[in-house]
Amino acid sequence: MPELHKYIHLADVAFILLIWLGAALITRVIVLRVVTSVARRTRFRIDNDIVEVLRRPVFWSLILIGVALAYRAWTLEAAEGKTALDKVLITLAVWLWMKALMRVSDIILDAMARRAHEHKWIEPLSLPLYEISAKLVVVGAAVYAVMATWNIDVSAWLASAGIVGIAVGFAARDTLANLFAGIFILADAPYKLGDFIVLDSGERGRVTDIGIRSTRLLTRDDIEITLPNAVIANAKISNETGGPYKKTRVRVTVGVAYGSDIDQVREVLTAVLAECESVEQHPEPQVRFREMGDSALIFQVRGWVAEPVLVGRTVDKLNTAIYKRFAEAGIEIPFPQRVVHLRKVD
Repeated sequence: MPELHKYIHLADVAFILLIWLGAALITRVIVLRVVTSVARRTRFRIDNDIVEVLRRPVFWSLILIGVALAYRAWTLEAAEGKTALDKVLITLAVWLWMKALMRVSDIILDAMARRAHEHKWIEPLSLPLYEISAKLVVVGAAVYAVMATWNIDVSAWLASAGIVGIAVGFAARDTLANLFAGIFILADAPYKLGDFIVLDSGERGRVTDIGIRSTRLLTRDDIEITLPNAVIANAKISNETGGPYKKTRVRVTVGVAYGSDIDQVREVLTAVLAECESVEQHPEPQVRFREMGDSALIFQVRGWVAEPVLVGRTVDKLNTAIYKRFAEAGIEIPFPQRVVHLRKVD
């Protein structure tokens, strides 16, 4: 009889395992496939991606529940309280769901960033900030759940973490300043990847990378500059590609001698602007008679270029063309002159 009871008891354990294994397989093969099929009929891809991510944790959670119940049936332990195996299984389940929820948060935030035109609080530039915050929340909740499962006093750990945090804060205040400045830059978005910015300290270049600790600029000399975010956060930034479009205005000032035909000068400068291929014709280039100077009539030509990197070469082309056309038209460009009087002494 004892042998018979033993085999019956073993059969009960095997039956419980088979029941929960079957439930896991049915959920994975039938239920999740039906949900996936329904999700594919919607116009959004996000629900299909979320269902795909949740397949694994749902399947293994059912398996872990079956193992826990089978173990209780095998040991004939009371239902109250958690056994050592229960704690291990819960820890595994928390690990599975933590990874799944981190992936789900990435999917949701990425989808919202792609639809930034509908809401302004999540944009592709600020996406890393929200991803890091979501991961910290998920990991923190998972750690708390594991510690509570193993009956670990969380208050003592929090007190210790506070003391350690104060010490680390004093030791790494510069690093923390760069970290918080990077978070504010990502959230405030004074510039984005590809923008051409100029700092009041003189650094200028195209933004190639925006990190939590630093920002990288590529200068026109193809030199990469790495600037700490704390420096940028306290600097005055001129974003030359900000505004409604990336076009940048170019100004070239030139003086002509008194007595020159003003209408002829204006025609020559207008023709130079029209012939320069790097000057945009929309908005229309302009020629302005700025002032009558001490020894010259001051004109200024103003036009737009497609992007800031074209400013230098466009100024070079305009200066070259203006000098040649003035020489052909006989228009004098005055220059400072000095008259020296020699006095004869007996």
